[in-house]
Amino acid sequence: MSHKITDHKKQITFLLALSMLGSSASAQGTVKVGVLHSLTGTMSISEITVANAAQLAIDQINAAGGVMGKKIEVVKEDGASDWPTFATKAEKLLTQDKVVTVFGGWTSASRKAMLPVFEKNKGLLFYPVQFEGNECSPNIIYTGAQPNQQALPALEWALSKGYKNIFLLGSDYVYPRTANLILKKHIAAKGAKLAGEEYVALGGTEFSSVINKIKAAKPQIIINTLNGDSNVSFFKQYQAAGYSATTLPVISFSIAEQEAQSIGPALLTGQYATWNYFQSLPNPTNKKFVAAYQAKYGKNAAITDPMAHAYMDVYLWKAAVEKAKSFEPSAVRKAIVGISMDSPLGKITVAANGSLTQAVYTGQSGAGGQFKVIGQSKGVVTPQPYDALTFPGKSCP
Repeated sequence: MSHKITDHKKQITFLLALSMLGSSASAQGTVKVGVLHSLTGTMSISEITVANAAQLAIDQINAAGGVMGKKIEVVKEDGASDWPTFATKAEKLLTQDKVVTVFGGWTSASRKAMLPVFEKNKGLLFYPVQFEGNECSPNIIYTGAQPNQQALPALEWALSKGYKNIFLLGSDYVYPRTANLILKKHIAAKGAKLAGEEYVALGGTEFSSVINKIKAAKPQIIINTLNGDSNVSFFKQYQAAGYSATTLPVISFSIAEQEAQSIGPALLTGQYATWNYFQSLPNPTNKKFVAAYQAKYGKNAAITDPMAHAYMDVYLWKAAVEKAKSFEPSAVRKAIVGISMDSPLGKITVAANGSLTQAVYTGQSGAGGQFKVIGQSKGVVTPQPYDALTFPGKSCP
């Protein structure tokens, strides 16, 4: 009988221990974040892998113990390359799923659709892509390039190479039109010439009339702000018209390694792009990032600037949460200012306006769709959300 009592006590002790373990796991809990990108539609060519890069960072952080003792739970949504859908999904993430932050967006149209949702619900969006700069919200961390960190350095590079007659080509939405407004002011101020300016609908595939206008204008270089798979059609028709990087170079703001693979490296050989990151950067943090991404998503996977920014956005958020000792969006936004870290891009720091100080690189496309860095800024460039020449008197914050 005493043996049975002893065995029973052991069982109770064992069950209590299990219960305590369960309570500990429950106490640890999870924290929800949203990942909102175009997984379908014309922008999916660029955005699926940006979502993957954010997921990689989340997986790494969870494997290392999470954030303030909590594992990150991802709620993933598809913006479907449709701006109202981005707003609807953002509303769902904030009000139904109760996420503490969202990582997402690519086009400025998607961001502008989401902006009032984040401001109304006091949420926080990490936006990883270059943009036109004519905006500043305490509810968005803008880690992609400001105009003075991509568009204007690209123009300066083109002018330094003797390209004085410039044709502007873009998709017909917010970013290309505003970026080109800024560029036109600087082209005029530098004494260069605007050869022409044309836009096609996002996702558009017909460029015959545009190419005819390019032929008539006889520019020395094209500055390209086309987005998504429109670039595939443009470069095919451009090449069919007899153009190449030698006869009429193109410098792009939304073509990186992944788009080069999709378009076909042969179509892009010798062409140019300006970003804050290229896969070929030799720093140790970048080598680890590339190796980790390719181990998870394929040994030949291409890595792009928005992917590197999306990856670092998660780490910046983690650092800000731990600094604030809170997941509350306004506390995180306040705490993130001044955070610095080594990243795949090099050394980055969050400025008071919620953007990054970061280096700028110009690359030339070569074999396999990789870019060789042929020019870079002297150190990091401080973000300027408003272009003083185009928007005098504006400031941020």
